[in-house]
Amino acid sequence: MGQKSGRNIRRGEASEAPGNVQMPLRFGDDPLLWASWLYYEEGMTQSEIADVIGISRPSVVAYLAEARNRGIVNISIETDRLRSLSIAKALSEHFGLKDCLVIPGEGGERSLIDRLGAAGAQVLKGLLRSGDMIGVGWGRTVLAVSQALSLDGLSDVRVVQATGSTSAREPFTPAACAARMAVAIGAECIPISAPAIVSNPDLRNMLVGEMPVHEQLDCLSELNRIVFGIASLRPNSTLHSSGFIHDAPEFRQAYSAAVGAIVGRYVDAAGRPVVGPLDARTIGITLDELSRVRQRIAIAGGVDKVPAILATLRGGFANILITDATTGMGILSADLQSGLVPRLPKRSATATPLLRTKVKKLLNAPEEALDEALEGTVAEFGAYLKPARNSNRALVTPGELRPGKVGLVIGGGAGHDPCFWGYVGPGMADAVAIGNIFAAPPPGPILDCTRAVDGGAGVLHIFGNYSGDILNFEMAAQMAEAEGITVRTVITTDDIASSRREDREGRRGVAGNIFVFKIAGAACDRMLPLDRVEALTRKANAQTHTMGVALEPCSMPETRRPSFVIGPDEMEVGVGVHGEPGVARQPLASADDIADIMIDRILAEMAPATGDRVALLVNSLGATPMMELSIIARRVRQRLKARSIAIARSWIGNYCTSLDMSGVSISLLHLDAELADLLDHPCDTAAFRVT
Repeated sequence: MGQKSGRNIRRGEASEAPGNVQMPLRFGDDPLLWASWLYYEEGMTQSEIADVIGISRPSVVAYLAEARNRGIVNISIETDRLRSLSIAKALSEHFGLKDCLVIPGEGGERSLIDRLGAAGAQVLKGLLRSGDMIGVGWGRTVLAVSQALSLDGLSDVRVVQATGSTSAREPFTPAACAARMAVAIGAECIPISAPAIVSNPDLRNMLVGEMPVHEQLDCLSELNRIVFGIASLRPNSTLHSSGFIHDAPEFRQAYSAAVGAIVGRYVDAAGRPVVGPLDARTIGITLDELSRVRQRIAIAGGVDKVPAILATLRGGFANILITDATTGMGILSADLQSGLVPRLPKRSATATPLLRTKVKKLLNAPEEALDEALEGTVAEFGAYLKPARNSNRALVTPGELRPGKVGLVIGGGAGHDPCFWGYVGPGMADAVAIGNIFAAPPPGPILDCTRAVDGGAGVLHIFGNYSGDILNFEMAAQMAEAEGITVRTVITTDDIASSRREDREGRRGVAGNIFVFKIAGAACDRMLPLDRVEALTRKANAQTHTMGVALEPCSMPETRRPSFVIGPDEMEVGVGVHGEPGVARQPLASADDIADIMIDRILAEMAPATGDRVALLVNSLGATPMMELSIIARRVRQRLKARSIAIARSWIGNYCTSLDMSGVSISLLHLDAELADLLDHPCDTAAFRVT
């Protein structure tokens, strides 16, 4: 459709092109969608829309008519587009962004990184101008943007590498991203001829004082735009592969408060810089320099990055954001702003959320709740559990230690009962380390457990993929290794909602942990060597898939208040087990529909063939009664039978909870003959038995 006036509709900054009208990024170069939003959602008149867009009123009428003809509008804007627009608008308004583009959460066969790359390229085509000085960060997403971008007609544009060079083993190094971006837009590339991280501060000071490094770094103060990704601290992040994260204890301690990194600089949950030993050794743009760039375009997605993106926005380091709808909703939920996004379908104006202000609990003193609970647990299940030393935070099985048997230590935060203590006993784990509620156990109890179960054949640690658990278990493993105990580690990653398929290592460990514990315990009980136990445990983890839905939040003993607010006709999809909201909020559905949401996602990822076998776990998140779990299990069985998938074994009940959260998770272990045999191996624990 051609323009009906002499003014052009484009994105960009008004100061750079007087008389032109800026189209917000979220409308994706579609003036029909923009006009439809203003008319149907903002309630503007056609004359007001004409003034905003910069066209005549008859043109507005034509736009709205064409939008209906194209199916963009059918009484209201198409649901998927409306949700993305709503999230983009909420993010922009809440965080004071200049603009925001939110792409749909699902995109068929294309990976999220590829779709974000295409979206970033679309945005840059509308923003970049001749004479620009553009800083370029690095990482998988930034490289995807440069690969999707092709722009001719610009002149006198310079692309500046924002961070020094890293290992050439990865294709998404700072140098590669900057060079590829320069080629895509026909610009001059200004590299940084020095490493991103050097061995000591004196060497850094010497290098930055040398020509041409000094001249190259000076260009960073002249940037008018910068494009960068946002890194999480998950084990397979670009920070690890590029050398920005070290395993030394002093590093972990210095950066323990960090939740993410921007251009190689660390920030905490509030968006404040976390200063540590690497800062004086890093060559590249600083956070202060980044904050002074006029247009700061952050491109990042995936729910594993929600804390890092939220920190970036809280710190004001980005003023244009490109993300996906699932991540965007997660950011708003994490900042307790999910109410900013309209729900679909909309509730009536008279509907009001039912808010609980205080939750009743059977407690004495809240601060004593965990220790009292563990005291009661050990007294009740003394046949399975005893303190490794003098504390109930490190519990071992009372049985005799078998020389030559691989020891199995599991653990995590409290609040998941009967996980983790419920899986200690013959045929499963030998010991468990327990942290505070939803918090990792300290290295001390983990080391106590490791010492107690070492029979000379080595020890295997299994725990969920959470930063605190990773740091503390790694520290305990290093201390055990110093004492001559061989330790191997398997980190569980079964939660398919918490990260995209191609980023399996970034996922959380949730209720599927139980299957992994079971396979590992059977392998240990059969006296298999440590290498073989580890391999089988990794195999079980790779073939376990979990997804959860919550209807109500949990409540912590200290606060006795809900961990998040949710309306009476809403549910959280993709929840974890730490009381957090899910990755998306949807209208409350029937039990069958909820089961279908979870099983559809699991089967799409698992891709089982006709006749395959699985193990099934239908798990309560704490407050869901057996009646409701049985309704869910019934539907899952129907769906699996329709696909000719056999259920070899199944369990239903409380296995990995989130205190008193009302909800359910489904876990499937995709079995082969080897895993099925180990699953059938006898075990006897307080919460799990196979006879």
